[in-house]
Amino acid sequence: MAARTNDTPAAFNPDEVHLADFGRRFAALLIDWALCLLTAGFYADPRAVAWPPVLVLIVVDTIFIGLFGQTPGMALTGVRCISVRDGGAIGLGRAFVRAILLALLIPAVIMDASRRGWHDRAAGSVVVSKRRD
Repeated sequence: MAARTNDTPAAFNPDEVHLADFGRRFAALLIDWALCLLTAGFYADPRAVAWPPVLVLIVVDTIFIGLFGQTPGMALTGVRCISVRDGGAIGLGRAFVRAILLALLIPAVIMDASRRGWHDRAAGSVVVSKRRD
């Protein structure tokens, strides 16, 4: 059994879930980013104005992760974002915090032993694989 850190809730046990690997998580982000670029392209040129795709990414991540536990890219790559407390969806508020930090990118690539980036830690979430790695 893995040692728990002081800020890891007792309901989360990394031994009982399959943590998503970095490759799947990154692939999901690339798919979501491509979809955001396409969507933002309907109302702004992403080559001229950089913020619209980022705004779309924040909105998509907030709604899809908050309510359903996964974005379209996550669904295609077989990963989910769940609450460390109960294993369910994290809700819109925590998903919004996670999305803002994800948009900053740096917090997302700094991971702990449980493969949780700063954005996951702040939101109380963990990204798990829906199928065996």
